[in-house]
Amino acid sequence: MALTELQVLKVKPQAKPCKLSDGGGLFLLVAATGGKLWKYSYRFGGKQKTLALGKYPDTGLKDAREKHANARKLLAQGIDPSENRKAEKAAGVDRAANSFEVIAREWYSKNATSWNESHGVRIIRRFERDIFPWIGGKPIADLTAPDLLSVVRRIESRGAVETAHRGLQNCGQVLRYAVATGRALRDVSVDLRDALTPAIGKNLAAVTEPAQVAPMLRAFDGYEGSFVVKCALRLAPLVFVRPGELRRAEWADIDLDNAEWRYLVTKTKTPHIVPLSRQAVEILIELKALTGDGQYVFPGARSNGRPMSDNAILAAMRRMGIAKDEMSGHGFRAMTRTIMDEVLNIRVDLIEHQLAHAVKDPNGRAYNRTAHLPERKKMMQLWADYLDSLKAGGKVVTGKFGKVT
Repeated sequence: MALTELQVLKVKPQAKPCKLSDGGGLFLLVAATGGKLWKYSYRFGGKQKTLALGKYPDTGLKDAREKHANARKLLAQGIDPSENRKAEKAAGVDRAANSFEVIAREWYSKNATSWNESHGVRIIRRFERDIFPWIGGKPIADLTAPDLLSVVRRIESRGAVETAHRGLQNCGQVLRYAVATGRALRDVSVDLRDALTPAIGKNLAAVTEPAQVAPMLRAFDGYEGSFVVKCALRLAPLVFVRPGELRRAEWADIDLDNAEWRYLVTKTKTPHIVPLSRQAVEILIELKALTGDGQYVFPGARSNGRPMSDNAILAAMRRMGIAKDEMSGHGFRAMTRTIMDEVLNIRVDLIEHQLAHAVKDPNGRAYNRTAHLPERKKMMQLWADYLDSLKAGGKVVTGKFGKVT
């Protein structure tokens, strides 16, 4: 006779374990201590066997019957339910051992020794901050293109387009390693080739590795051409404005006493403030002795009444041996954006403000030009000090320059 919920609830323990049958081999074992356990008694291969189905009340009568029905279906197909459970458990352990995070860390450990230390630090932090929390525990063989897309779009949504592309690239490397070691069938990252917003560096070359930035900055300091161009080269990475805004900078907009440069953004025609670091002010003071009587900070070679040619900085970089596929005039923005985010761990909204990108508050309103100005001043000085450290050959250590909060 089938059991009822009330019977299961009210049954009292006996001096010895007792069984309450629900039919078809399903029964409730009531221990002398009061514990209640659902079990299924069956024969397989001529042997009597028992399968545990769960503890009451965690597993109720209805749940126990469902598990019993599933076990009987397996038995009807010639499958031993007990052995099937062992296989599933073993598979679960194997899948956990082959999670995306486990394989990614294995791939990282095999490659880290061949990388520059700062490069390796950025890769593992990128995984720990942006990848592992979302898909780290997922079996790598089960990872799908939509799974991966949701992760990299999460990075992209905060404005870190370069980082999103690098994250996708790193995930692809891990997936290919998993394929090579027999733990995944294919690299699903290839299905996302055109799914993200194109990175700046895709069309406008930019140096984004600190180890490559250092020699470039030293080359700028040693440039032997026009002094005006040399100052523009040295200032460009410190202010990372658009190339046209730099070469058309006017002395009337620069307040050296307050270390600020205020002008209208050419792209949006909105007011913008560039806090000037101590290093930037020093460059401008030195240059003012030469061009301060004129309108433009960087006048043209042939006329003080016109700004520097849009090709002057590019031509200077080419003469120094910096190839066009290595660095562009616009590349200073991508360089700064990537390193501030990935190495210095600066808040993305502060970086976006300083890049003169549209940034909105939680209510959807655009911030005004003075938003977060104290924090941005601190950020700009931190950035200038970081570049000085690179030029001096200092070891690039995560967190060495603190955080802008």
